[in-house]
Amino acid sequence: MSDAARPRTPNAAEAGTWTLGDRIVNRIGFGAMRLTGDRVFSHGRPRDRAQALEVLRTAVELGVNHIDTAAFYFSALRSANELINSALAPYPDDLVIVTKVGPGRDPWGEWTESLRPDQLRGQVEENIRQLGLDQLDVVNFRRRDEPDVTEYVGALDELRQAGLIRHIGLSGVDSTEIAAARRIAPIVCVQNRFSLENRQQELEALRYCGEHRIAYVPFFAVSGSRATQPAGPSDHPDADRVIGEVAAAHDASAAQVRLAWILHQGDHVLAIPGTGSVEHLIENVAAARLRLTADEIARLDRIDPDQS
Repeated sequence: MSDAARPRTPNAAEAGTWTLGDRIVNRIGFGAMRLTGDRVFSHGRPRDRAQALEVLRTAVELGVNHIDTAAFYFSALRSANELINSALAPYPDDLVIVTKVGPGRDPWGEWTESLRPDQLRGQVEENIRQLGLDQLDVVNFRRRDEPDVTEYVGALDELRQAGLIRHIGLSGVDSTEIAAARRIAPIVCVQNRFSLENRQQELEALRYCGEHRIAYVPFFAVSGSRATQPAGPSDHPDADRVIGEVAAAHDASAAQVRLAWILHQGDHVLAIPGTGSVEHLIENVAAARLRLTADEIARLDRIDPDQS
């Protein structure tokens, strides 16, 4: 094969960059949740350790400098934080590792009750130990059923001022809660569930983040209506057909079309697709160069989320 015909190695930088606080990241990153096993938060078959390490190292080689993880991302035999530490430490200077606190799991994998704000320090320190760091780049408070996020943001801000945290983010919040949190401390990112089939309730938060130059980081963006399951057929009656037609026009995959659509939602939107496969990782990063036409974007936008 001639050099001209040889497929070009993709790079995450092709999607452009955004800032997380004072750190610049490429807009396609990597989510570490699926590194630990074939089922999310269960005792399914663990990933091959060597393969998981290869995925992480390949991600960095492909320009990924934003990795999303958490201490509660673990299965019976694998810990996402430990894998990241083993694969990438000492860490590249430009790598930003984003963790999250709030939810917790005991050593048997069972979810614990909601934590008090003063208990967040233990989770922050756990992430620091597992990752082998002295300071966490960004810590998201992952809201579950807490009626008021401001006390938790205040607790994280104390840890920020103590030097354990560089920046604070939020997850699972609406625009009103983001605004309330920003009165307590600077917020650099918001991580919410958002996809073609699950977006209607998130549009206001997406808009708010764009107006205030806060990174908006969708999760479950590729799996769509299937949420915690690996990417595959959608439960939406029109999504598979429309996405398939757009993908065929670009010789692309459905996952790549989904990622390109996500990135089109605004320069402040960051993608963090996760996978335990090097092949799928390369495919995801290659979505950085996919440019959808205005007509294709309009067709995808017309998919009605309420029908999923």
